[in-house]
Amino acid sequence: MRGGGNMNNMMKQMQKMQKKMMKAQEELHEMTFEATAGGGMVKVVANGKKEITDVEINEEVVDPDDVDMLQDLILAATNDVLKQVDDKTNDTMGQFTQGLPGGMF
Repeated sequence: MRGGGNMNNMMKQMQKMQKKMMKAQEELHEMTFEATAGGGMVKVVANGKKEITDVEINEEVVDPDDVDMLQDLILAATNDVLKQVDDKTNDTMGQFTQGLPGGMF
């Protein structure tokens, strides 16, 4: 029964790592990310769950004759903020998946 002790230690370490992962994920979900486009004319805010929580549009950029530009600015800021969330998630959670085949995130 020599292997039993090693198995118990491995299980304890896995449980410990799982708790750390859950805590890290909770902290990520509570973070706020912000991106702007058009020199700050459009600002998009998201949380770590990739939920858009706020969009601010400077009235100077609202031109009824150029709606396409406003749409492009909103898309650019939204894509940027979501990339920030992805990058932070990968950086934070990647430490738990190093060495695992295929990763998890």
